[in-house]
Amino acid sequence: MNIEDVKHRIEKRDVTVGIIGLGYVGLPLVIRFGEGGFRVMGFDVDPAKVTQLNAGKSYIEHIPGAKIAALQKAGRFRAFDDFGRLSEPDAIIICVPTPLTEHREPDLQYVERTAESIAKTLRRGQLVCLESTTYPGTTDEVMLPPLSARGLKVGEDFFLAFSPEREDPGNKQFHTKIIPKVVGGTTTACRELACALYGAVLDRVIPVSSTRVAEATKVLENIYRSVNIALVNELKMVFDRMGIDVWEVIEAARTKPFGYQAFTPGPGLGGHCIPIDPFYLTWKAREYGVATRFIELAGEVNSAMPMYVVTKIADALNGHRKALNGSRVLVLGVSYKKDVDDIRESPALEIMKLLMAKGASVSYADPYFPRIPPMRHYDFTMDATPLTREAIAAHDAVLVATDHSDFPYETIYDAAQLIVDSRNAFHSRGLRGPKVVGA
Repeated sequence: MNIEDVKHRIEKRDVTVGIIGLGYVGLPLVIRFGEGGFRVMGFDVDPAKVTQLNAGKSYIEHIPGAKIAALQKAGRFRAFDDFGRLSEPDAIIICVPTPLTEHREPDLQYVERTAESIAKTLRRGQLVCLESTTYPGTTDEVMLPPLSARGLKVGEDFFLAFSPEREDPGNKQFHTKIIPKVVGGTTTACRELACALYGAVLDRVIPVSSTRVAEATKVLENIYRSVNIALVNELKMVFDRMGIDVWEVIEAARTKPFGYQAFTPGPGLGGHCIPIDPFYLTWKAREYGVATRFIELAGEVNSAMPMYVVTKIADALNGHRKALNGSRVLVLGVSYKKDVDDIRESPALEIMKLLMAKGASVSYADPYFPRIPPMRHYDFTMDATPLTREAIAAHDAVLVATDHSDFPYETIYDAAQLIVDSRNAFHSRGLRGPKVVGA
């Protein structure tokens, strides 16, 4: 297989790109490759998503449906739930979930199933690239064996690479095209071909020496954030005992022009990356006899934050001569971060579960979720509460779990009996007073 011929076809946009997993990572890639002039086939196991996308509609808030519709009209995108058609694309990019098991061990069932599906139809000349975050070694140890099982040789007959996704939903400053793309290949030829593909639609590609380096790069990025968030969460608890406002401390420290990067505390970690990915490395490190103490400690601190918030709510209610048991608590925001419709691993859900377990009557408000969908660990059958003055005043406490920009903060401040703020949403808007308690 002459990779120069394949590169030439990439330059001419004469290849079809297949993207498996049409979620927060896969769908932006669909748009980027489609707008870059490529034919794109999207694959997903959810027929409802496939139907919606083929109707030119987006099911993710920050991804415009108009862009999907435009690609459909131009004949550059079609979604499928038939994985038997994986022989058709020339390049296949995998964007499937990599969750943890109940015992905090890697759950690679989606990667494994995807590799098996590709292996059934793999043909000469195809490029396969994994983007799902995982531990170093996954591409070589999990992806390569089934793809090679029928005798095709990697680097000659087919090509295998890893390029970690770097999506940040809701971030208006950085988007897929301008975020630098790290790429590692199983062989030099694999890396060259993957770099050529991504380089055709992205501003900057960073080649690294192996798939393991590329896998480790993403793990490092997320561990860095996890450890630093844990540090500032711990400092929040320490400074609270000392009567010091951690947010004021952070803003003062932020003025230092070197040697410091600001991280902010919160009610816990959410999303599909930071609460999960560090434990992929802790699991793999045990194979090499290494204890990852920083990662484990950061996980303990961050995992304890929902209970810390619940304790702060109970203490605040106690100051109003009320018990948590029997009190009505309104939770503001169930997304894992502000201004996105992503509820995965949201600490707000754990807080709601803990509040209910302690006898509180819990309701919530979130413009992105009129109803909370069933989750793996949570199944709340409730609808969002309208943020009227009457509804707010009817609750004994209001908790800010996620500080969406379009919450009516002044109305909430005026109507609420008690506000417990885990995001500094009220003080940052100049809304201060004895009814606002930090958490």
